[in-house]
Amino acid sequence: MTVLAALLGLAAALLVPVHASAAATPARPADGQGNIGIQLLEAPVNRRDDPRAHLYIVDHVKPGTTIERRVKVSNDTGERRQFELYPASAEIKNGAFTFAPGRTANELAEWTSVAPEKPVLDPHESIEATVTIAVPEDAAEGERYAVVWAQSSVPPDEKHNVGHTHRVGVRIYLSVGPGGEPPSDFEITDLTAQRDDEGRPSIIAQVRNTGGRALDLRGELRLTEGPGGLSAGPYPTGTAVTLQPGETGKVAVPLTEELPDGPWRAELLLRSGKVERTAAAEVVFPEPGSVVSLTLLRAWSDLTWYVVAAALMFAVFTVALALVVRRKRLSVPARD
Repeated sequence: MTVLAALLGLAAALLVPVHASAAATPARPADGQGNIGIQLLEAPVNRRDDPRAHLYIVDHVKPGTTIERRVKVSNDTGERRQFELYPASAEIKNGAFTFAPGRTANELAEWTSVAPEKPVLDPHESIEATVTIAVPEDAAEGERYAVVWAQSSVPPDEKHNVGHTHRVGVRIYLSVGPGGEPPSDFEITDLTAQRDDEGRPSIIAQVRNTGGRALDLRGELRLTEGPGGLSAGPYPTGTAVTLQPGETGKVAVPLTEELPDGPWRAELLLRSGKVERTAAAEVVFPEPGSVVSLTLLRAWSDLTWYVVAAALMFAVFTVALALVVRRKRLSVPARD
C-alpha cells in the first residue's frame, strides 16, 4: 500500500496548475505646484488578493444591489481648491479604456453618485468620499464601465492668466447578472518579433479575451539562452491593453536597441488581476523594418493543465489498481 499511497499523492499534486501564481495617476496642475489625486481605499472581501480591485472598482452584483466604496481625494498643491466629484461614462475601444468628455453619462454613471459632491480642500489636505452604485431591479445582464472623477478648476487671476481644469479618476468595471460572476480568462495566440525602421526590437503578443469580464493586460518578457549564454530582462510591457470579452488585441514589449539578434528563448508572462498566462518561443530578431512570426513553445491555460493532470491521474490509478490486483493474486495460496 506504500506504493499506492505515493502514487495517489503524486496524482493529487498534479491537479494544481504549475504555471499559476499569482488607479488613477495624480494630475499636476499647469503651475507645477503639487498634485491633485484620488485613490480607492477598499476592495470587496472576495477580491482582497486581486490587484485590480485595489486600483479600480471591480465587482459583480445582482440586479437590485447597492454597493459602496470609499475613495480618498487629496489636494497636494499649495493652494485652497474647490473640487467636484462626479461619475461619467467610459468604454473599451481599440484595446484601451476610453474616457468620455466632460460629464457624459451612460447607464452605469446614472446609477452612481458621490458624496460629498463639492468639497473644498486646504493645501495638502485630503478627505474620504463615498461612491454609491445603486443597480436597478430591472437592470439587464452585462458588464458596464464608468469613471469616478475628482476635478479641480483654477480660474484666471493674478497668478494664472489662463484658467485650467484638472481631473483624475478611478475606473469602474461593474458586471451585472442573476448568477455567479462570469470567469476571467485569456489566451496568448501568437507571438511576433520585429525591428522598426530605426532598428529598435520588440515582441508583439496577440491575445484573445476568452472569459466573461474585461481584462487589463500587463506583464514582462525575459530573454534567456542568448548568444554566448546571455540573458536579458525582464522587460515590462508598454501601455496596458484593455480587452472586452471576446475581443482580440496586441500587447507590445519594447526592447533595447543594442540587443543582439539572437537566437534567444523568449518567455512572456501576461496577467490581468489574478489571471496569468505564459508563452515561450525561440526568436531571432529580423532586419530593421521587418517582422517575423514565432512558433510558440508553450501557451497552456488552466484547462490544458487540468486535462493533462486528469490523464496522468487516470494512468496512475490504472497502475495502482494493477499493482493491488497482482498483490492479491500472489497472496492466494495454491490449492491441490
